[in-house]
Amino acid sequence: MGTNIAKIGEDFAAVHLEARGYQILAQNYRAIRGEIDLVAQDGVYIVFVEVKTRCSLKFGLPQAAVTKQKQRQISKVALAYLQAQNLLDAPCRFDVIAIHLSPQFELLRLEQFESAFDFEPDKDMS
Repeated sequence: MGTNIAKIGEDFAAVHLEARGYQILAQNYRAIRGEIDLVAQDGVYIVFVEVKTRCSLKFGLPQAAVTKQKQRQISKVALAYLQAQNLLDAPCRFDVIAIHLSPQFELLRLEQFESAFDFEPDKDMS
């Protein structure tokens, strides 16, 4: 079985967030046909973090993979998390962390995009 570069990227992202004072609340939180890579707390904010990791930029920048459809899916899972934790009144935001690894899986670049997108309600969520 090959190396899981997504897991390697998520681990780099978690270390990065913790170094910046974030508290990791959940990793790979799954609900309603979806998953959020990291859920963290940054002061009063609950931060839902999508991590995109690449070993090559052949298919574009990692952050470009967070499409509108992906944002809707993340939003749906985030809402489920907030409901499950009784945190619907908590301020939250959606960050994207883009990671570029070397072919040997060493960290070449990590970029965090705070408030990368807004909550994207599904058309059937009302």
